[in-house]
Amino acid sequence: MTQASDRLRTESEPRLIVEQGVAARVAAIAEPVLIDIGYRLVRVRISGLDGCTVQIMAERPDGTMTVEDCETVSRALSPVLDVADPIDRAYRLEISSPGMDRPLVRRSDFERYAGHQLKVEMAVAIEGRRRFRGVLVGVEGLGVEGAFARIRRDDAAPGEAAEALLAIEDMAEAKLVLTDALIAEALRRGKQAERQAQEMQQAQEMRRAQEMQRAQELQEEAMEEEIHEAAQQARHERAGHTNGAAQGARDFQPAPADGRRRAQNEGE
Repeated sequence: MTQASDRLRTESEPRLIVEQGVAARVAAIAEPVLIDIGYRLVRVRISGLDGCTVQIMAERPDGTMTVEDCETVSRALSPVLDVADPIDRAYRLEISSPGMDRPLVRRSDFERYAGHQLKVEMAVAIEGRRRFRGVLVGVEGLGVEGAFARIRRDDAAPGEAAEALLAIEDMAEAKLVLTDALIAEALRRGKQAERQAQEMQQAQEMRRAQEMQRAQELQEEAMEEEIHEAAQQARHERAGHTNGAAQGARDFQPAPADGRRRAQNEGE
């Protein structure tokens, strides 16, 4: 995948669950930089760990994030954050992948992980309750705005509804719960991504080999053309020498025999 196509994919879907306060300022600075280099922002979190830690969670459009990706993002973000200086004290920048028990922030996240357990904290209380936990059944509502997550609750008290329909934009946080099923799916996705990476690498190597072979063929063709032209020129030069010699022979006229005899007599 090219960088341009990655940028289009990262720009196409906004986050529905976003930060507040200082974290929101950091997110506003970081997100355009991430988009430019083909990544998308998942979450920004500021904590008092080691004095102050700014954690920026990012991923590729396909949901993967390697150690090398984290290093790439860190190199791109560090100078930008140094110039913008959104935090009024020294801090440590930490770039991380979403992990298996990842936050869900986009509609596609909720769609992708339907069937898994999650816990939700609402920014706006529903019937006095802010926290919900259960199995994500799916997403309802059209488009990005107005999307609702349906949860089959496992924390419902007696007399409460077994399912809850929660507006994603009203959530403060939604996070997967680490289960055996989630681990198994993460491993499966990891193997699939590894296979795809290997296939892509093999395709690139094959393409490079084909390009090298074609370049060699063109070089050989050019050499053959040069040899052919040199041979033609040599034939023309030989033909020119032969014609010149024949013409010289035709131009030479020997003296008549009687003339030679007269010259000899006169000499005597």
